[in-house]
Amino acid sequence: MNDGTSRESIDPETTPEALVERFGRDLINDFDLDDPAFNDRFDETLNFMVRKCPVVHSTVGKGYYLINTQDDVRAAAQNWQTFSSAKGYMPNRPDGLPYLMPEESDPPIHTRWRRVLNPHLSPKVCASYEQAVRDDANELIDRFIERGECEFISEFGALLPGWAFFKNVLGLPIDDLAMLVNGVEEGTFAPDLDARAKHFAGVFEYLETHLKWRSTQPSRGDLIDTILAGVTYDDGTIAPWEHKVSILVDLTFGGIATTTFVMGSAIHHLATHPDQRQLLIDQPVLVENAIEEYARFFPPVVALGRTATSDVEVSGTSIKEGEFVMLAYACASRDPRHMDEPEKIDVRREGIPHSTFGVGPHRCIGSNLARVELTATLEEWLKRIPEFRVKSGGEPTYVTGFLRSMRSLHLEW
Repeated sequence: MNDGTSRESIDPETTPEALVERFGRDLINDFDLDDPAFNDRFDETLNFMVRKCPVVHSTVGKGYYLINTQDDVRAAAQNWQTFSSAKGYMPNRPDGLPYLMPEESDPPIHTRWRRVLNPHLSPKVCASYEQAVRDDANELIDRFIERGECEFISEFGALLPGWAFFKNVLGLPIDDLAMLVNGVEEGTFAPDLDARAKHFAGVFEYLETHLKWRSTQPSRGDLIDTILAGVTYDDGTIAPWEHKVSILVDLTFGGIATTTFVMGSAIHHLATHPDQRQLLIDQPVLVENAIEEYARFFPPVVALGRTATSDVEVSGTSIKEGEFVMLAYACASRDPRHMDEPEKIDVRREGIPHSTFGVGPHRCIGSNLARVELTATLEEWLKRIPEFRVKSGGEPTYVTGFLRSMRSLHLEW
């Protein structure tokens, strides 16, 4: 194969001609996360790649590789010395976009920050937010339940995660949430890279202004105070101001950009599978397991990037020092080598080995809060609106890149 890929025998399904005929492009040598066909045939593409294409290459922009199997993704995610996060997680990064700490850093800098940030999003702390999140879920449902219909994303899914994070963790005003959600969405998915950079700049500006204001206020002992206090790096230097701003941006980005997709996808699945909906109503003990299965099958993070610090070989593909590598968490969570029938949703599945929240040192810091939000959503929604369906013509719309987002979902009951 091209780009250093070698195999003992060629699978007829993975020849360039067969791939072009099936997917419209040669996935192995010419993949593109932003291809509209990938957005439209998301599940089929993931299922195919994890089974047939352990590593694929993209020629878009500066180019990048995608690592797809669970074993390879986990090995790379753990090996930060070879697969560094310090040069960013998005392919073809817009010029001038600051790196987001601690996500786009390696140990020991990453370790220093996570050590002080983790306690604010521990399982115990996030569990203490449960009633507040349930109250917010019910407040949102109150707004449309009597109407008999809603557009789920704009009226619930894009609001609850932001409310949970802004109210409970950051203490930010929810009045500004819509602006920030739009900034994050457009900064991620806008077709024009310059437009992406402009939207990200707006998010940075808003959050830096808030951080400056908080630095003049009495201490609250919260997450923002911890960010302002900063850390001392191993070389004795104090974390600079721009690192503190990027910490807040990174946490906000994760807090409002990812949980919505799992939430919307789970509700859509239940709207179109009444037997599964009834199963969760009859056996609420399954909700906890269902959340892990929905997170596995509906990955908001398709892939996050690393930079190879030395020449390395992954499943027969040679990757050179300095090349950009994406860890395809979405593919890894569907690896048939680690579970039976991964292309099916099974809320009774035992031991769900998904990578949705990442792997290794950079594992998602907000995963505990995300689980609280998803639990509150499923339990309160099914309690209040046990019978619902997709409105005619209201099927979900998606946009996909290194993240996946559901833009709309019209429901009625």
